[in-house]
Amino acid sequence: RGSLRCVPFQAFSLFVKAKEVPAASRCPGGGDGVRWRCCRQAFEELPGIHRHVALHHSGDVGRQEGLDAEPAEAGGSPAGGPAPAGSPEISWALPDTSRISHEDLTSKVGEVLLYYCYCEVENPEKLCAWQKALCQHLHLTGKVRVASEGINGTVGGSKVATSLYIDVMLSQPLFKNILCKEDFKSSAGGAHCFPDLRVGVFKEIVPMGIDPKIVSYKETGIHLSPQEFHREVEQYLSQASKGQSNTILLDCRNFYESKIGQFQGCLAPDIRKFSYFPSYVDENLELFKDKRVLMYCTGGIRCERGSAYLRSKAVCREVYQLKGGIHKYLEEFPDGFYRGKLFVFDDRYAICSNEDIISACRYCGVLWDQYKLCSSQHCRQLVLTCPSCCSKGLTACCPVCQEKELNVTSRASGQILKEECECTRRRPRVPIEHVSQRMLDTGK
Repeated sequence: RGSLRCVPFQAFSLFVKAKEVPAASRCPGGGDGVRWRCCRQAFEELPGIHRHVALHHSGDVGRQEGLDAEPAEAGGSPAGGPAPAGSPEISWALPDTSRISHEDLTSKVGEVLLYYCYCEVENPEKLCAWQKALCQHLHLTGKVRVASEGINGTVGGSKVATSLYIDVMLSQPLFKNILCKEDFKSSAGGAHCFPDLRVGVFKEIVPMGIDPKIVSYKETGIHLSPQEFHREVEQYLSQASKGQSNTILLDCRNFYESKIGQFQGCLAPDIRKFSYFPSYVDENLELFKDKRVLMYCTGGIRCERGSAYLRSKAVCREVYQLKGGIHKYLEEFPDGFYRGKLFVFDDRYAICSNEDIISACRYCGVLWDQYKLCSSQHCRQLVLTCPSCCSKGLTACCPVCQEKELNVTSRASGQILKEECECTRRRPRVPIEHVSQRMLDTGK
């Protein structure tokens, strides 16, 4: 009674905020059932106080644990109140970690989870508040995007923490019969793979730049399992070698991702952001006319909206996508048709399943696929530069940045501005493909 397990956080400050009311004082102002008070509100059951604390005091937990957490935004109906009509009620439950040692919960030996779930979310702000509280409670770092169309996240922590995270996500009524355990892709890593925790509400859970009401995930292409996709790629490569293919194997990722790893025979657009993908499709519609398109991306989420956009143009014969993305394919076929590394959006930059290196050092051309950030402080581009070139001081992404690196060091701290470097300025925002039918037929 009065133990820290009675509130959803192991933080003394919150235990003081939401304390149990002595039995003798439960009648005045709240009736016989009142057991908890917080912010001048009375609560009869633990789920009610759990929801209240998760929504209104998650920022206190961040400060208690030294995390840079923003206060949760209040919105919609009051915490603990009824959910909007037509949507599942959001559960605010957090797992009981009182029997788990701090060392096990915060171990650096862990993993990184990648997942998404498209569903109708009536109160994205509430889901965001709960998600932030859950991640802080489990000492997870990473990035989570919440929108009215669903949730998209990549988080890192100990294996105990990530296992609890999956269990709680699967028990969330909002995701019932939609999200399953197989939808979580995991790789070796931990909380150290991210600089912090960022949870926010956005218009899209993957930034394509098209209103979800105009192009919906509900109009997506046909999903293929890794096994089915493998057979399709095998057939495509076989037919292409004979000049008989009417299929395009399309990489939906950015150029710096496909540069270090891709499927054999794919078409990899030279785009810098996924928000350029719709324009890329518009500028190259003739390329997709009457074609069967096999699409893939890292975890599957970009294909959901990307395939929907391509289908909306009504030019392709059929549009298919790899369910679970490259992540799930490599679990089944580590030595399959995907060669090179898989780019990931955290401090690891890439994970590998085979020994192939398909990219080269930006300066000397030797085979190399380990990214580093451009050494020029004004730039955030990634660069492939081998150890030998690094030792010579060649650590920037382009000559302009290499020269500026020497100048920006003399500026006062905090005055360095992010600028567009030569690499970005010279690259067409949306490339127009000049691909001959012969090249497509040979799978190049």
